[in-house]
This record gives sequence, structure tokens and C-alpha cells, in this order.
Amino acid sequence: MWLAALAATAGLAALTFGADRLVLGASALARGLGVTPLLIGLTIVAFGTSAPEVVVSIVAALQGNPALAVGNAIGSNIANIGLVLGATALIAPLVVASGILRREFPILLGVTLLGLALLLDGFLGRIDGLILLAGLVALTAWLIAEGLRGRKHPDRLSADVEAAMPAPMSPVRAVAWLAVGLVLLLAGSRSLVWGAVELAAGLGVSDLVIGLTIVAIGTSLPELATSVVAAWKGETELAIGNVIGSNLFNLLCVLAIPGLLAPSAVEMSVLMRDYPVMLGMTVLLLLLAVSLRGPHRVQRWEGALLLGLFAGYLILIGWSAVT
Repeated sequence: MWLAALAATAGLAALTFGADRLVLGASALARGLGVTPLLIGLTIVAFGTSAPEVVVSIVAALQGNPALAVGNAIGSNIANIGLVLGATALIAPLVVASGILRREFPILLGVTLLGLALLLDGFLGRIDGLILLAGLVALTAWLIAEGLRGRKHPDRLSADVEAAMPAPMSPVRAVAWLAVGLVLLLAGSRSLVWGAVELAAGLGVSDLVIGLTIVAIGTSLPELATSVVAAWKGETELAIGNVIGSNLFNLLCVLAIPGLLAPSAVEMSVLMRDYPVMLGMTVLLLLLAVSLRGPHRVQRWEGALLLGLFAGYLILIGWSAVT
């Protein structure tokens, strides 16, 4: 057990640092090629922080643990809303004035409902995976269009993204950091998946439970770090943008991976407990963050509410695992 715990911890550390280096290298390289900061923030940064979930899901699916991959995707979204945005809102109230973010919220709700519709038959297959990936292509095209539009009509999110961009660096250094990030992601994911599977066996719980908790929280650490730093700097819209982008990517890419690589039945607890919790927290975030009257804030007490709900969800999983 101690060796499995050590492997999982080391894997999480490698994934967190690897994701940071990957985003740094990719962002610097894209900026050097003339890509606008807003477009980088909407795509590379938002999606890059989900790189740990992607690689972990690929490794888990290829090793015959699709339930861990499914738990990783759903649990990460719950952790992003409850833990990441909850903790970030405690540091600074999160302002939602960006037109892009206000349009992304209903898109996230629609994608969440799409995922539920695909899973209702109790099976995640290749057709489901292809539908989700098609959604990812459409989303990416929309984000690119928004980023290009922001060049002519700057969005309120643009200033936060510009301030968060890495310092200019040479293409060689950017590529080097990109390569380092990829290597760490691969090594960290293999270590984490092995440790997580061994922990599940040792604790007598399912791969799904480990994916929903230890793996999901661990792979959400890049989002947590990015959002907390952004909140400290007053770039609160960037903090929300990272989480919304990551959650969209988790549903359209991370959840698609086990369907494409290891089609399998979906455990009933996913449909009866975990997906409804994710959907409910998404709806709650939409209600908290979007006001039809204009800019709105996620206040500190609302952040505490999100953290409390996340803690309650973990208690529910623990109770379900021992009964």
C-alpha cells in the first residue's frame, strides 16, 4: 500500500509540474508565432490544464481500467467547480463580465446534457466517443473565431489573459519546455494509474471511486494553481475561464477517450450519483455566475457554499464505498 501511495503521489507531482511546463512552452511558442494572447488563453491555457486528465485517461483505458478514466473526467469537473472555484472565490470574489464567458456557460450546460444523453443507455461506446470529439472540434472552431474576433473587438477577458502570458522566450527554449512537459505527463500518468489501481485493490473500492476522488482531485491541481494565482493577481475572469474551458475539454475529450479506446458499460452509480451531482453543480454555477442584468460576482460566501457541497460529495462517496 505504501508503495502504491508513493507512486500515486509522485505521479500527481509529475503531472502538475508537467502540465505547467507544457502550457508555458506551448503558450510561449504560440505567442512567438504571432497568435493573439486571447486565443492562446481560450485554447492552449484552458485546454492545456486538462492535459493530466487526458493522459491519465488514455493510460487507464489502454491498461483496461475505463472506469477510472470515466471517474477522472466526471470527478475532475466536480472538483473544478466545488474545490477550484470554491477556493478561488474565497480569495477574491469572481467577476463575470466577459461576453465570451457569459456565452461559454450555457455551452457548458449543453455539453453536460449531451454527455448525460449519451450515457443514459448505460454504455460508453465508440459512437459516443466520436460524437463527443465532434463537439470538441466544433467548440475549438468557435473559440478560435472568438479569439480572432477579440483582435478587433477586445473582450474584458483579454486584459486578464494578456497579464498572465509568460515572458517572451526563444523558440528553442519554448520547445524544450514543451517536450519536458510531455515527458513528465506520460511518466506521471503511468505512475499515478498504477498507484491508483493498486490503492483501489488494497482499500477494497472500485477503480471508479479512486478515479472520482484521488485521481480527479490530483489532476485538477493545475486548474487550482492557475486559478488561485489568477485570483491573487486580481485576474478573476481568467480563473473562471480556465475552469470552464477545462470542464468543456473534460467532457468532450477526456470522457470520449474510454469510449474510443475501451468501450464498456457505465456503472449505475455514475448515472444515479456522480453525473447528477456534476450536472447540479454546473447549473448552480451558472445561476451564481451569470446575471441577465450585466456583470455578476461569485461572492466569498458562494465560494464557501461550493466548497461545502464538494466536501459533502466526498462524504457521500465514502459512505457509498463502505455500505
